[in-house]
Amino acid sequence: MTDRMTDRMTDRGLDSDGYIAREGSLSRVPAAFAPVVDAARARIAARFGPSSLHSAYLYGSIPRGTAVPGVSDLDLLLALRSEPTAADRAQADALEAELDAEFPQIVGAGILLFSEAGLLSELERYDLGWFVACLCTPLLGVDLAARLPRYRPTSLLARETNGDLALAIPRWRERLAGGSEAELRVLGRGVARRLVRTGFTLVMPRWGGWTSDLAAAAEIFARYYPERAEQMRTASAVARTPSGEADVLTALIEELAPWLAAEYTAVHGDKTPRD
Repeated sequence: MTDRMTDRMTDRGLDSDGYIAREGSLSRVPAAFAPVVDAARARIAARFGPSSLHSAYLYGSIPRGTAVPGVSDLDLLLALRSEPTAADRAQADALEAELDAEFPQIVGAGILLFSEAGLLSELERYDLGWFVACLCTPLLGVDLAARLPRYRPTSLLARETNGDLALAIPRWRERLAGGSEAELRVLGRGVARRLVRTGFTLVMPRWGGWTSDLAAAAEIFARYYPERAEQMRTASAVARTPSGEADVLTALIEELAPWLAAEYTAVHGDKTPRD
């Protein structure tokens, strides 16, 4: 294991009081991505406006400072003043396509839409609320994190963020059955990321910290479940370099995923159901 990996596994991502520290910052945005972020900020404000938009956020590798030109995507979250409409989604879709076409630094843009009330609700307090407070970087408007609690790496947080893995497995099986190689690469990336993050949050309370680094997350998981270490390392590799190989995805979906879902329920319980 390299010294760099050791450092990533020993940094528990907590502040001086033991709460999960916000992981991103506009000051960490790599120079190559600054024009993309500036354009996103201006165009979000122009398309949605203060009567519709409460606040906007960046998340993912760009605000963490780890984005790679031509490899990384642009991830955005918009908190709207009311529930998103079909017209809001159409505006977001158009902006995604516009940014993706104009900036070769990114391989895609994704915009999540939620209402302000939904993000602040009791139901989402330990899921989307935590996501905004700890994994999102403010881009526009008044930061919702000021109205959310501080978070520790607890079993409650584990349950509410990833305690619904079992619900995803049937959908993955359907997509795997008839997917082209290109479609399987997209599926593989999503499946692998979800499995690594779920594997990490399974052990997060015992490890006592937070990381978004997928390679480090897989190694931390391996400390507690060495018998599943190679499967999780495979998932981590696929998450970073998506594979269109059906047999690789079949192993992840049919072997690792069901075991992980069952173990997660046994350790942390099931996520509170959503409508």
